[in-house]
Amino acid sequence: MSDITLSRTADYERLTRIRATQPEEIAAAAARRRRRGLPGEGERLLIIAADHAARGALGVRDRPLAMASRVDLLDRLRLALSRPGVDGILASPDVLEDLLLLGALEGKLAFGSMNRGGLQGSVFELDDRFTGFDAASIDSMRLDGGKMLCRIDPTDHATVVTLESCARAVTDLARRRLVAMVEPFWSLRSESGVLRNDLSPEAVIRAISVAQALGATSAYTWLKIPAVAEMERVMAATTLPALLLGGDPPDIDAAYADWHRALSLPGVRGLVVGRALLYPPDDDVATAVDGAAALVRGAGA
Repeated sequence: MSDITLSRTADYERLTRIRATQPEEIAAAAARRRRRGLPGEGERLLIIAADHAARGALGVRDRPLAMASRVDLLDRLRLALSRPGVDGILASPDVLEDLLLLGALEGKLAFGSMNRGGLQGSVFELDDRFTGFDAASIDSMRLDGGKMLCRIDPTDHATVVTLESCARAVTDLARRRLVAMVEPFWSLRSESGVLRNDLSPEAVIRAISVAQALGATSAYTWLKIPAVAEMERVMAATTLPALLLGGDPPDIDAAYADWHRALSLPGVRGLVVGRALLYPPDDDVATAVDGAAALVRGAGA
């Protein structure tokens, strides 16, 4: 067994031991974490997303359980966060706590995922309850903001509950001067009941228009949106900062090209990408992350 493997095994054994015997160490690690500030003028961000598993979304392309191993996911996250040009992470409480205990979040931005109740493929998928972080816990953990998914289906009564919950979260975060990262989609169910997001420019514009008006103030609201066709029209719909989401693109080269085009627009402040970088087709996480970092840094130059 190599020294690297032994070290890795010891790290994860220590994680489990701390969770079983010293759970208070999680709050202590959060309290002593070295933080960094939000981007300055002209600076763009690369944030790694890791909140998919909390919604039961474990698949990547044709691998339905690609994200099933927590140790493997943490290995990939630690590698991604160690690469130059990576500014931070967006994750659910359990993942952020593991990374805090592993010391992987020093000098990084950290955003907590808030509503993970709309489990993938469930009949209640649009009733997207807030089952993760709330504004108070994000503040007490010294995180930089909270992210919420806001899917809008005008034919589903559950949408209004999600809208109200997101509005309350935006307000609560803003009172603490924390970023509210809102990810809006105009969504609909197919005849078979599968929920799909409408990625036409018109639908994305409509979703942005609803999302940016949520809460008592939009002073601390950022948008997390897909890179779609006619992004100039899409970005003309808002004055809020926007980060591009990655999703699970079938063609990674096409995704990079879409990100590159969108990053040239003034309102686009960077990328929030998870599966596309953590589970690339060739499994070379470092190269995938470095390529995305080069895009982001090139756009900010």
